[in-house]
Amino acid sequence: VQLQASGGGLVQTGDSLRLSCAASGRTFSRYAVAWFRRAPGKERELVAAIGWRAGGTVYQDSVKGRFTISRNDTQNMVYLQMNSLKSEDTAVYYCAADSAGIAFKHGWRYDYWGQGTQVTVSS
Repeated sequence: VQLQASGGGLVQTGDSLRLSCAASGRTFSRYAVAWFRRAPGKERELVAAIGWRAGGTVYQDSVKGRFTISRNDTQNMVYLQMNSLKSEDTAVYYCAADSAGIAFKHGWRYDYWGQGTQVTVSS
């Protein structure tokens, strides 16, 4: 599976962005997909994850109610809708896929990673 993240940009506090993760592979629906982020000087952290065939989602507490992860398996796409963005959401965002199909919280569980897309939220 190859992953391609896109949709990042420079926005202001309170704005919205939608990140997209395009995946290759005919069995994509069997994979769980997650969004992680890494802010300057901080460790990588899970933002949200979705299990295979959209079975089960996991969110970091700080984004609950603001971010929504979704997937379209017919198009091999996973999205992260980010609303009410805050300056602390500034980071490089990565999508990752897990062949076990389970929305794990830990990055080491994920087998495939895309390149990052920068999200910068200015106050």
